[in-house]
Amino acid sequence: MFRRAAPAALLTLSILLLGGCANGDRRSAQPAPDAAGSPSATVPVPDPTEPTTPVRPPTSRPTTPGPTKSPTRSPGNGGKKTGPFDTRRLTGSKAVALTFDDGPHPIWTPKVLDQLREAKVRATFCLVGTKVRQHPALVARIVREGHSLCNHSWQHDLELGKKSEADIRANLERTNREIARAVPGAKVGYYRQPGGKWTSAVTKVAQSMGMVALHWDVDPRDWDKPDAATIRQRVLHQARAGSIVLLHDGGGDRANTVAACPQIIATLRKQYGIRRL
Repeated sequence: MFRRAAPAALLTLSILLLGGCANGDRRSAQPAPDAAGSPSATVPVPDPTEPTTPVRPPTSRPTTPGPTKSPTRSPGNGGKKTGPFDTRRLTGSKAVALTFDDGPHPIWTPKVLDQLREAKVRATFCLVGTKVRQHPALVARIVREGHSLCNHSWQHDLELGKKSEADIRANLERTNREIARAVPGAKVGYYRQPGGKWTSAVTKVAQSMGMVALHWDVDPRDWDKPDAATIRQRVLHQARAGSIVLLHDGGGDRANTVAACPQIIATLRKQYGIRRL
């Protein structure tokens, strides 16, 4: 009898065990109660056979700085870098530009023009109105040989920028009229404030008259009459691609500037090229 009952007992025991496992599985998948006693989330039963991997905090990576802010540029100056009060101080290309202030002068301006013609380069001459009246033929030669013209006020007024806009305009218009008498139809595309003493008023008036406010990037201080070697050294040391060089062909004895010019012209032309503004 024992042998005949054993299979039935084993069958019953197997059914009970399977039912218990099924009930256990269902219990493991029931949602866990939250703080209020209601089910809110499913609590998984970890598998003891799977290895656990520790959670590592994210490592910080060095950030790469973004592009630096571009230099101030003036839409009215053709995108060139600007100096004080929205004034142009670079050519906008690799080539540098030579500018000569305070003329025309009957001795020094012709010598500078001779050097430029021999080197086959052109420059910009910043003219004082009273000097234009005295030497109109030199202005005509400047234009005839392909150089640019710049208004440098009627009488080299260092404090012009502090005056009213009406006074500034009258001063600049008077100078332009004198240039037009010397060379009818000549274009005066630039204005340079004497001493570089720019103000918002003088810049505004010049630009309203169609003239670019022209500053500089290189100043060898030749107006202080250092020797030729010092002028040359200062220019070549300060110059870089796109520089606008400030020199003088008037306003006093410019023998040292004239003496320094041949090597300045030759070196700058070789390194960067020289262009007319």
